[in-house]
Amino acid sequence: MDKMKLMLVDDEERYLSTTQKLLLRKGYDVQTASSGAEALEKMKTHNSHVVVLDVKMPGMDGITALKEIKRQFPLAEVIMLTGHATVESAVDGLKAGATDYLMKPADIDDLIAKAEEAFEKRQRLEEKIRTAQSRKTMKSPKDTGSEE
Repeated sequence: MDKMKLMLVDDEERYLSTTQKLLLRKGYDVQTASSGAEALEKMKTHNSHVVVLDVKMPGMDGITALKEIKRQFPLAEVIMLTGHATVESAVDGLKAGATDYLMKPADIDDLIAKAEEAFEKRQRLEEKIRTAQSRKTMKSPKDTGSEE
């Protein structure tokens, strides 16, 4: 079974470094990015299973980054994170494909619990894809030929 790979995306450097240290101490594989654009660039080389993404960032905001992450990496599970929670941004994030939503400052155990749930969801989806692909390869061209 894969070990969960997390990416934290936030423009607040102190939050990123503190949260990353806490998660590393607990044995998680954690990358950080300080913008949506940086996160997308890093995801090309580091397959992140779960992305914890701040809603309010300069440049590419969290909702725009979420849509782009889901477009380029459809299996990535994204948890929206905000210190400026509004019902509208929560709904927008969930409509755009976010798995869940957390309020800042998020308790590290809550963040881990939501990330683990998102990772399990991704693993179930990957298993369904593998099953569907194996069924497809098991049907040989002979099976679709004329019957005698």
